[in-house]
Amino acid sequence: MSKRFISFISCFLTAAHFFAQTPGTIADSTLRLDYTFSGNTNETIIALHEARTTPGWYGRNVNTDTLLLRGNGRIVMRDAATDSICYCQSFSTLYQEWLTTEEATRTTRAFENVFLLPMPRNAVVIELELNNFKGGTLATLRHSIDPRDILIRPAGTGPLPPHRYLLYSDRPERAIDIAIVAEGYTADEMEAFYAHARTAMDALMGHEPFKTLRDRFNVVAVATPSAESGVSIPHKGLWKQTAVHSHFDTFYSERYLTTLHLGELHDWLAGIPYEHIIILANTDNYGGGGIFNSYTLTTARHASFEPVVVHEFGHSFAGLADEYFYDDQYEEFYYPDIEPWEQNITTLCDFSTKWEDLLPRKCVLPRKDRTNVSDGETETVGLYEGAGYQSRGVYRPCWNCRMRTNEAPVFCFVCRRAIDRLIRYYTEVLPR
Repeated sequence: MSKRFISFISCFLTAAHFFAQTPGTIADSTLRLDYTFSGNTNETIIALHEARTTPGWYGRNVNTDTLLLRGNGRIVMRDAATDSICYCQSFSTLYQEWLTTEEATRTTRAFENVFLLPMPRNAVVIELELNNFKGGTLATLRHSIDPRDILIRPAGTGPLPPHRYLLYSDRPERAIDIAIVAEGYTADEMEAFYAHARTAMDALMGHEPFKTLRDRFNVVAVATPSAESGVSIPHKGLWKQTAVHSHFDTFYSERYLTTLHLGELHDWLAGIPYEHIIILANTDNYGGGGIFNSYTLTTARHASFEPVVVHEFGHSFAGLADEYFYDDQYEEFYYPDIEPWEQNITTLCDFSTKWEDLLPRKCVLPRKDRTNVSDGETETVGLYEGAGYQSRGVYRPCWNCRMRTNEAPVFCFVCRRAIDRLIRYYTEVLPR
C-alpha cells in the first residue's frame, strides 16, 4: 500500500453532502471483532479473541473501500467470493507505543483491541496488518468470518445504561456518532457527568471545522456507573473500581491516562449508536490520552479540561500528531527517511503530500526561529522544527496550535484542513 497521503481536496468543490451504502453486501448490524496484540521488541502476534454482533451499523457508509489516512495499522474486510473490499479502516494502538519503551525490550505483554465493521451478508475474509514506526510490518493476520456462524455472540440486546443525546443532527446511520462515556462517576454523580459531557461537546463544537460542520455529528452521553468515585492514580497509590478501569501513569508517564480494557468499554456501549468515543474521567488530576480510531480519555475536573479534550480528540478522531517535543525520548517515533502519515507534521521526506501548497512563494525553509511570532500565532504557515516529541528533524506547520499547547486558541490552519477532509471523507461520496 502506498505511503503517500491520499488527497481528496480536488473533490470538495463537486462532492455533495450525500450518504450511500454498498447495496447487497452489508447488513444493518455491526460486526465487532476483539483481538489481542501481544509480544515484545522481537516478535508480535495478533490473535482473534471473539466475534460479536450488535444491532444497527453506525459507522462510515461512504468511501468504504478506501483509506484517507494510513495509520499505524489497517483492517480490511473482503468479500470471500470476489475478493473485493467491503470495508476498511486504519487505526493506531497502545501496543505500538509500548513497543518504543524500555520495558518492551525485556517483557512480553498483551493489549486488547476492538474493531467495528459492518456485518456482511456473505462470507468475508478479514486482513489485519500492524506496522512499526519505521513503516515495517510487525504482524499480520488473515481469517474468515461467516455471518451465519452460530458462535458470533449477540450483544446490545439487553438493558442499556442511561444515556442522553446532547446533539442530534440526523439518523445515526447518516451522521458521525460520538459517545461520551462516564469514568469514575458513581450513580449519584451522573448529573455532574452530564454537565461535564455538555462542556466537552461545546468545547469541541466551538472549534473549527467542527463548528461549521456541526450538523454532521450526533453526540450521546452514556452514564456508565462506577463503584467508586474518581480514577486510579498509581503514583499517588490510588486504585479505584471504575467502569473502564482507566489509570494514569501509562508507560510510567504520570499524566498519560488510558484504559487497557477495551472489551469492557465496548460492552458498555453495545446497542447505543456510536463510532467514536470520548471518555471523561472524574478527577482534577491533569492528564489524558487519545488513540487514533480507538478513544479519547481526559479529566473532567481540571482547569484545562476544555482545551485538553479537544486536543485529545484531535488524536483519536483526526489522527493528528502531537506538535510539542522533548529532548529525552527513549526511542524516536519518526525517522528522516519516512514521511509520517499524520497530516500536521513532516520529516521533509515527502513534504509535497503535506502543506507545501500553503507556503508563501518566498518562504525561507525551514523556519527554526520565532522572530516576530507570538505564542498565540496559529495562522502563519511555515516549517517550525520540533514536533512529534522530537526537537530535531520533525517539523510542524505553525508556531502554535491546539495540538501543541493548551494556550493556543484554535487548531492551526493545516490541522483544520486535515479535520475538514476527514469529516467530509466520513460523510460525502468522493469521486475516484
